[in-house]
Amino acid sequence: MPNSPSSPVVVIAPDSFKGSLSAEQVAQAIASGIQRARPDASVRLCPMADGGEGTLEAMLTSGGERRKLNVRGAAGPLREALTGLLADGSAIIETAEVVGITDQVGMGVPVEARSTRGMGEAIRALLDAGVRRFFVALGGSSTNDGGAGLLTGLGLKLIDAQGNELEGTPEQLARVARLDVSQLDARLVDTTFVGMSDVDNPLTGDHGATTVFGPQKGVKPEQIESIDAALAHFADLLEAALGREARDQAGAGAAGGLGFALHMLGAKFEPGAETVARQIGLDAALEGADWLITGEGRSDVQTLHGKAPFIACRHAQAAGVPATLLSGAIDSAALPRLSEYFSGCFSPAPGPITLEIAIRDAANLLANEAEQLTRLKFGPASDPKPGAR
Repeated sequence: MPNSPSSPVVVIAPDSFKGSLSAEQVAQAIASGIQRARPDASVRLCPMADGGEGTLEAMLTSGGERRKLNVRGAAGPLREALTGLLADGSAIIETAEVVGITDQVGMGVPVEARSTRGMGEAIRALLDAGVRRFFVALGGSSTNDGGAGLLTGLGLKLIDAQGNELEGTPEQLARVARLDVSQLDARLVDTTFVGMSDVDNPLTGDHGATTVFGPQKGVKPEQIESIDAALAHFADLLEAALGREARDQAGAGAAGGLGFALHMLGAKFEPGAETVARQIGLDAALEGADWLITGEGRSDVQTLHGKAPFIACRHAQAAGVPATLLSGAIDSAALPRLSEYFSGCFSPAPGPITLEIAIRDAANLLANEAEQLTRLKFGPASDPKPGAR
């Protein structure tokens, strides 16, 4: 017989299903299925994220306010970007909101012409609002400028051999002859940054930003060497100017080298999902819980490298709570590894269906699967009388 606590407590802590449902929508769909099977269940919704798209919304679930800013997108024109002011006075900036790979305008220019200047503008605007602690979610960027754009948005000057000021784009970095750091925003000295990323790549080289992540942003094979060299040249100048070395630190290659710029500003780095888990109070939600359900759009071995479901699972294990993985799709080859951590791994697809249908009906499919898993886990709220229907 299934374990059937009188009123089960279930923590629901999924990531978003990219292209289909937000993390909050996923959590709500799972909750509805659970409560069909056990109306007496207490569900605690803890939507998660790992530093990519959706991190801003996840961080704000514990309190705070949204703030829209007009800053430059990756291609240069101004765009409206959403940021967040958290309840403790710190701010969250999501790279995907400012220079995201899903922004068609930004992606409409070659990667060598894209800049993260808007990230610096967003930081400066929030500095004006009194913020001195920033969380920067580094996933989902379309840029590969080593963070030069971010720093120009904060006052750094890039000067060529003729004394002309340059933009911080990859195509111009090789022409930089010197840097003027004298106009970097003085408030940065009293400001702290937390870089949210599960990427541990360095800035340059065979495992660096350009070689590993550049191609998915539009870097052509024949451009890798020259853009990588341009980032190395910029790093040489910046490290000398600021008296700090950061290009080989873990996370320097995150978001096309945006991580390098944050390291140069003294940022602390940690897995994005850990930051979210702490901010939303996941450990407190797990106290006294009987079960955790987590998931994402697709799970494979990469899930075990700091992705939100894995972090949620590890927190559940520490609390002695069994964790179930309910993802849109699961790589069958990864099941042995995933099963080392999760008490069960499930997909809501009832049979062969198209991706279009899976996306369209995701909420209903999740609710149905959660209902059946709850029946298996806890049984009915009370046994019906013989002959009752």
